[in-house]
Amino acid sequence: MKIEYATEADYDYIMDRDRHIHHAIVKTKINEKEIFILWDEDEGSRVGWMRYGYFWDNLPFMNMIWIDEPYRNGGYGKKVVHHWESLMKQQGFDTVMTSTQSDEHAQHFYRKLGYVDAGALLLDTQPLEIILIKKI
Repeated sequence: MKIEYATEADYDYIMDRDRHIHHAIVKTKINEKEIFILWDEDEGSRVGWMRYGYFWDNLPFMNMIWIDEPYRNGGYGKKVVHHWESLMKQQGFDTVMTSTQSDEHAQHFYRKLGYVDAGALLLDTQPLEIILIKKI
């Protein structure tokens, strides 16, 4: 697997899969190098992406990981999380965050990677959002 920053050439690939973000924000995140594209080097094809931002503008927050269905459970998610954590540590951060809904299996994935529950957010239109944090 190869991990690279997303470019404008990845825009349509991301937008076809990301229903949670406004199209203009994707362009900004590409320019700010806040989206990674995951590649299968053998096939030379994209297999997923990960985007992040900053909670309170100073705490790295992983917003979303997407792995295309045929490539799920192949270690891509774990590798991109470790890549991102390493990059954040190199930039001087000692803590990272993410979240997932209580009805999603991703909470177990993050806990296996060392993330711990730090709180929750309850909105009237969604399941409980679990906030997870990790010291790196």
